[in-house]
Amino acid sequence: MACVFAPVCFGQWMWVDKSGRKVFSDQPPGAEVPADKILKRPGGRPPESAAVPASAQAASAPSGASTASAAASAPQLTGKDKDLEEKRKQALAAEAEKKKAKEEEHAKARADNCERAKQGKQTLDSGVRLTQTNSKGEREFMDDTQRAAEVKRLDGIIARDCKAPG
Repeated sequence: MACVFAPVCFGQWMWVDKSGRKVFSDQPPGAEVPADKILKRPGGRPPESAAVPASAQAASAPSGASTASAAASAPQLTGKDKDLEEKRKQALAAEAEKKKAKEEEHAKARADNCERAKQGKQTLDSGVRLTQTNSKGEREFMDDTQRAAEVKRLDGIIARDCKAPG
């Protein structure tokens, strides 16, 4: 059960908004929230008095690269914070590797589809009489309109799957 909720706890902020409600988020509050209204910061640290202004934290929050550099330049990370940061980095690396493997699998499938379409088009362009099985299970020869439709379909597959990745 702890594994399910672990990612939620990595960077948990808690503050009281203008209407008096408690707000929980993984993002720091905006600059309009005074520092004394911030009840909890990531890592279980108590609110900082004046070490880092809230506007500077809010400015560094939107981009992932600046968040990582801000985390790296944090004053002092305790052992628990370092463990959480390491787990977060491992999770991000695993996710990136899964995404890369999925993209490679799709690229392999596209290359296979491309090769098959080129071979099929080459066969159709050769002029050899081809047969197809109809709905009754009988073999019938392809006429010129069927051949032209198949060439058009194969050209579409070639245009879609044979282009260079990028």
